[in-house]
Amino acid sequence: MIPSEQQQPAGHAHESPFKGRTGLARIWNAMFYSVAGIKAAYRHEDAFRQEVWLALLLMPLALLLPASGIGHALMIGAVLLVLIVELVNSAIEAAVDRISLDHHRLSKRAKDIGSAAVLLALINVCVVWGLVLFG
Repeated sequence: MIPSEQQQPAGHAHESPFKGRTGLARIWNAMFYSVAGIKAAYRHEDAFRQEVWLALLLMPLALLLPASGIGHALMIGAVLLVLIVELVNSAIEAAVDRISLDHHRLSKRAKDIGSAAVLLALINVCVVWGLVLFG
């Protein structure tokens, strides 16, 4: 066990000193961190940038197409899910690359699984839109 871990309560080793903030200060800070994350993904991730533009096209289109309120919500939700999954995939890839740029089977597996999650989210868009519009 690392000596510094012995001095801290269980489950608190190596936690950020900012974790103790609560209430409105925490929400306010989290909002800025989230905006910074979206900006970083847009700036550095080609796939996220492409999916943002696709979302900006599809979400208004979803509202213009003949569907119920729930149908519109499902269509927009499916598109937003792609962005969410892409953000998680990009975070996984950045963390793996931070650890090492060496080729390793576990690094490849992590990146491939993240990519598969994005693919499934994109397939979900097609299925949801198809069912809402033609089902």
